Amino acid sequence: MPQAVGSSIPSKTVSVGGLPPTVTVLLRAFEQSREAILITDAENLIVAVNPAFTEMTGYDVAETLGKDPKILSSGHAEPDFFVQMWQSLAQDSFWQGEIWDKRKDGSTYPKWLSISVIRDETGAVQNYVANFNDISSSKEAADRLAHLAYHDPLTQLPNRLSFEAQLTQSLRICEREGRQLALMVIDLDNFKNINDTLGHHIGDEVLKKVALRLRDCIRASDLVARLGGDEFVVVLPEIDGPMVAARVANKIQQSLADSYMVAGYALYATPSIGISLFPSDGQDTATLLRNADSAMYHAKSAGRNNHQFYASRMNEAAGDRLRLESALRVAVAAISPTDSEFLLHFQPQIEASTGRIIGLEALLRWNSPVFGSVSPLRFIGIAEETGLIQPLGDWVIWETCRQIRELKSHGFDDIRVAINISAQQLRHENLLLLVRGALACYDLQPGDIELEVTESTAMQNTEVTLGILDQLADMGILLAIDDFGTGYSSLAYLKHLPIKHLKIDRSFVTDIETDANDAAICAATIALGHNLGLKLVAEGVETEQQREFLCRLGCDVLQGYLYSKPLPFDE
Repeated sequence: MPQAVGSSIPSKTVSVGGLPPTVTVLLRAFEQSREAILITDAENLIVAVNPAFTEMTGYDVAETLGKDPKILSSGHAEPDFFVQMWQSLAQDSFWQGEIWDKRKDGSTYPKWLSISVIRDETGAVQNYVANFNDISSSKEAADRLAHLAYHDPLTQLPNRLSFEAQLTQSLRICEREGRQLALMVIDLDNFKNINDTLGHHIGDEVLKKVALRLRDCIRASDLVARLGGDEFVVVLPEIDGPMVAARVANKIQQSLADSYMVAGYALYATPSIGISLFPSDGQDTATLLRNADSAMYHAKSAGRNNHQFYASRMNEAAGDRLRLESALRVAVAAISPTDSEFLLHFQPQIEASTGRIIGLEALLRWNSPVFGSVSPLRFIGIAEETGLIQPLGDWVIWETCRQIRELKSHGFDDIRVAINISAQQLRHENLLLLVRGALACYDLQPGDIELEVTESTAMQNTEVTLGILDQLADMGILLAIDDFGTGYSSLAYLKHLPIKHLKIDRSFVTDIETDANDAAICAATIALGHNLGLKLVAEGVETEQQREFLCRLGCDVLQGYLYSKPLPFDE
């Protein structure tokens, strides 16, 4: 192509009228194209560039004419790259692809380059025509999409898809080299409480801090990923044995157990960690993950904030738990006013000074058609973890009020019934409306019921809890703290709660006659309660000696098998 077509001769100086129409159109297309165009001669020396070239590269016409296009080279491409490019040009007279080049200011950028060979009538090379675009923005967008496809957008950790691909690759290497690998599933204890009480935006900040701490606990060659929610995984490839995994698990426990400062709150989210090992606990991703998950649930049942290695019995326990959870969901979904797998048992509360029954405690029981009579110790924890405790607790309030009305119809007008309230119920906005509605429906007075909250529940999100308890007390409902002494109470906070009863946990009553520490705790609790103007209720009273000891200490109300085990309403 003649050099006169180059941008070294601006189009305004060309006598367009003196050129054939086709040449005029080509000249204008060359000049006005937003795609950079570069033309070289047969020796690959630049003979023409257009304005878009100058704008994109920073080189003007004078700096490029007669130069080899290698002045644009970034030096990133391997020699073989150019060998293949020239082979394609020689064979096909065309080549296109992605290449990194360098601007005049030294900055590099990716571009999509197309090169065509112009030959004369004899087939000899006359010119090379290259046109290209800066693809930085589209490449960045593609990179962002690729990152999003393989990373968790909140923590920027690899997601499940990336984790499974990397674990599969690590397993191949370990199998080939005869090495071991550890997989850890990490679940944050009680993280749901943070979301429920403070909001998901606070929970998200905690998750980001957890991700940073996990990265700091592992080697560069290890993998940490987020599977979803508050569940993370760590992969330790090519380890020498289980002790390596145990040391890392201990390090993670210590790191995650420290408080997280978020929006002025000191928050805690300890880890429960399950560990499976390759090849002994599984030889593929799905099996290792399933077994580590089983071990994690074992860690939770062992008290949380610990790590457990997989054992085959855990799979059986996990399967039983899954079946129990499924049956519980079915039972809760089928609850109706006239038909339910659940029922209430009642245990009397005895006034210590007179031996008179002054109240009852309503206790939830489950008769499953699949599992038979299921202990509350088995199903209450599952109900709390799955959120089923909310509808179950609502049913308990309604059913208790119905049976109080039944009691009154038999002439028992002075018996108050205590109802246990879960942490989820206490945080739920409809608790006040629910209690008012149940009382009104069965024509009861607020003094007919007593609401019990555990010590640990009362100490969660104290401002909100205090507000709700104050409103319940203003309605005339008597409030009690259950399991006192087993939680992490603040006595300074306790005195502000609108409570009337403290219930001494059965664990302190059981050995009160033989354990000096338990006796001292009971004596101090009774004295503290009386000084605060509260009545004391002792749970788990089973012997005459326990009764006499508690009466000498001045305990007000006694409850336990000495008087009666919990019984169905009719009994």
